[in-house]
Amino acid sequence: MKKTEEFPFDRARKVGASERQKFLKAYETTFGEKPPLRGRPTKVPSEKYRDIHIKIHPRALQWTTSEARRRGIGYQTVINETLLQHVVY
Repeated sequence: MKKTEEFPFDRARKVGASERQKFLKAYETTFGEKPPLRGRPTKVPSEKYRDIHIKIHPRALQWTTSEARRRGIGYQTVINETLLQHVVY
């Protein structure tokens, strides 16, 4: 295939909706299943965790990442465990 800067995108033919349906049908006929979904998977809301954004001192982040690496877990897990140890109910 030609390089991107050489390909004449302005003359390229667009695939219509009917052709797309034919392609999907051909895929299902060939492989016996629907084609895999494209793009980022949808996020399922979690009752256990909530998404937040926080600013952490660089030394604290360095400690959590090194501790996480040492224990073989994620650094956010280390942050969660540390916070939960210091929570007073």
